[in-house]
Amino acid sequence: MAGGVSYPVHVVTLGNPAREVPAVGYFGGVHGLERIGSGVVIAYLQSLVMRLQWDSTLHKQLESVRMVFMPIVNPGGMALGTRANPNGVDLMRNAPVEAQDKVPFLVGGQRFSAGLPWYRGPKNKPMEIESQAVCEVVNAELLTRDFSLSVDCHSGFGSSDRIWFPYAHKRAPITHLAEMHALNSIFVQSNSHHRYTIEPQSLQYLAHGDLWDHLYLQSCAQLQRVFLPLTLEMGSWLWVKKNPRQLFSRHGIFNPLIEHRQQRVLRQHQLFLDFLSRAACGHSLWLPGPETRSQQHAQALQDWY
Repeated sequence: MAGGVSYPVHVVTLGNPAREVPAVGYFGGVHGLERIGSGVVIAYLQSLVMRLQWDSTLHKQLESVRMVFMPIVNPGGMALGTRANPNGVDLMRNAPVEAQDKVPFLVGGQRFSAGLPWYRGPKNKPMEIESQAVCEVVNAELLTRDFSLSVDCHSGFGSSDRIWFPYAHKRAPITHLAEMHALNSIFVQSNSHHRYTIEPQSLQYLAHGDLWDHLYLQSCAQLQRVFLPLTLEMGSWLWVKKNPRQLFSRHGIFNPLIEHRQQRVLRQHQLFLDFLSRAACGHSLWLPGPETRSQQHAQALQDWY
């Protein structure tokens, strides 16, 4: 609710609902200021819907995958033009996960005041309704399957585009590090000229209350299942560098304001989002087996840790 108005959180699903098929989730708008994240998810969804009219290959693909879209997780924050939700809570600092080492002041999550950014919410209280909605969708649509992926689209960190994976609350490698490295390998092999930096978020900073850490830890309770959550962090500093006047706009720090740059950003990430759906469909062909898993794990440790 923002300004006395309640906003629904919409979920759109495509593809095969059977639990036997893999799934991929696309999320955006967790931070209300970062409209470009929602734009990227909506642009990809629009492309799929238009292709349904003529693309027989897509129809065949959707028989083998479930696709879940939650383009605007925080509609109240987006209406208000704030990072946080209408209660002043940063949804990416709101989960019941505590960092195991020192976090950056404020940025890593704080409980001082909702008037300051990165507010985690009151201690020992339920998560915000928007965070709960994400958890409900992930638990119902992704964690019920043997294999699933997700990507959460953000902006604002640095001058290059990064793809982060857990953990954010500690520097230790995740349980499915070998699987994450295998996913990274097939992406690099099939997109040799990509411009992403792919890494664990902990290489940049630690944070309390990371929502995807929370959901990943839940998924690990089901040992036979693999859930690989990713965060696309679009580097908005590059947009500011090209147009310094954006610094004088609250939205300009997190979004490209010039139309041709916005269109370019919406285009350039579609390949990655489409790659994830194809990777989910073909997961049995690239996931490491018992004979290669230890090798993939060792290589990942060398590359990332």
